[in-house]
Amino acid sequence: MRIIFRVALACLMTVSLAYQTEAGENRKRRGTSFKHDYSAYYTVQRISVRTACFPEKLGAILAHIAKETGQKPMVTSGHRPHSGRSQHSHCYAADIRVPGVSEKVILAAAAGAPGIGGIGRYCNGIVHVDIGPKRTWAHCGRGKGLAGLKRRSRS
Repeated sequence: MRIIFRVALACLMTVSLAYQTEAGENRKRRGTSFKHDYSAYYTVQRISVRTACFPEKLGAILAHIAKETGQKPMVTSGHRPHSGRSQHSHCYAADIRVPGVSEKVILAAAAGAPGIGGIGRYCNGIVHVDIGPKRTWAHCGRGKGLAGLKRRSRS
């Protein structure tokens, strides 16, 4: 009986050591694929605003805007899965405000962000940024476009 107990204990220790070695190797592999967490560079307006799926590229754009303006952007709208062909439906877009910073400064900061795709402006002071195709627009009623931004027709 003692022999069986010793053999079982030896097997258990061997398996345990092998598992610890494998776990240590996995930790090392994960460390090499570390991605930067940009979520510290923005806030959300409400807890219901979905931002967890933002790609690193969009996070970098928001971090760039934070750096250029000196304030964290507040995401008012992020992932909206049922928004048709919008970049929001793919989690590639964010609608933002930057408290205490003029819309003109936000637009300039967004335009200089690496990897920026679309930049839009809405009448209520919200700025849209995404990582889709390069384009600009202003939705602010008829004839009230923003200088430097082209109007995009709604289809």
